[in-house]
Amino acid sequence: MEQVLKESILNPLHERKVIRNSQHGFTKGRSCLTNLITFYDKITGSVDEGKAVDVLFLDFSKAFDTVSHSIFVSKLKKYGLDECTIRWVKIWLDCQAQRVVINGSMSRWQPVSSGVPQGSVLGPVLFNIFINDLEDCVDCTLSKFAADTKLGGVVDTVAGRDRIQRDLDKLEDWAKRNLMRFNKDKCRVLHLGQKNPMHRYRLGTEWLGSSSAEKNLGVTVDEKLDTSPQCALVAKKANGILRCISRGQQIKGRDRSPLFDIDEASSGVLCPVLGPTLQEGCGKIGKSPAKGNKND
Repeated sequence: MEQVLKESILNPLHERKVIRNSQHGFTKGRSCLTNLITFYDKITGSVDEGKAVDVLFLDFSKAFDTVSHSIFVSKLKKYGLDECTIRWVKIWLDCQAQRVVINGSMSRWQPVSSGVPQGSVLGPVLFNIFINDLEDCVDCTLSKFAADTKLGGVVDTVAGRDRIQRDLDKLEDWAKRNLMRFNKDKCRVLHLGQKNPMHRYRLGTEWLGSSSAEKNLGVTVDEKLDTSPQCALVAKKANGILRCISRGQQIKGRDRSPLFDIDEASSGVLCPVLGPTLQEGCGKIGKSPAKGNKND
């Protein structure tokens, strides 16, 4: 039933191209890889031109659990879904209930007025629809993987830094209007490029902290765009898996040296996301993929 309802929701949305291109999570033909490549292609392109760039990693607090049912239904109506489909979705959401169990004592069942069920077929689809209008009126580059959000822009000038701050104010306003909130302790700023002014940004009333490196969607990026730590981590994991396979097969009398040399783990197979310079020894990112080789 969920699969049928999912198709009834997505088909008209795809026809009208409602879902923004910034969303890469739980979307056909998109993935963590497309998210990272699309976003960092723009960012590294600006850095290659000698510009200073700030990237902000934004984290929602309990994103899937705080989706307001009433606000979500109003968005379905705004996007033009038929009344029958909207009624089915509303019933599916409203039938959820929860209770608390402590030491064998149980409370009464209470209806759930917010949240979309995680692990379900419909949950991620509904969340994508709910967060779809997040970037309305946002000027800087914004990329999403479900609730995982990145915001980036050039900050060589005061105008560029003010542009990012205005976008943060708009995002904070969106969160309040949609009864969601950012986990500001986990929101971080990564300063990239030479002569970066290291500007501080505010989200609501709180100042965001900066970081020298951030792990996003499984890939670690540092302030120098150095991919060596990421390559070393992937090579270490690969060696661990291969050692387990080797022990399982009880291979005897063979060289037990690592099958991947961490210092030489520069193959694009290990880190395809972080650019063509991986083929040159896990150094700093040079040219963006758009300006690199045709096969990048």
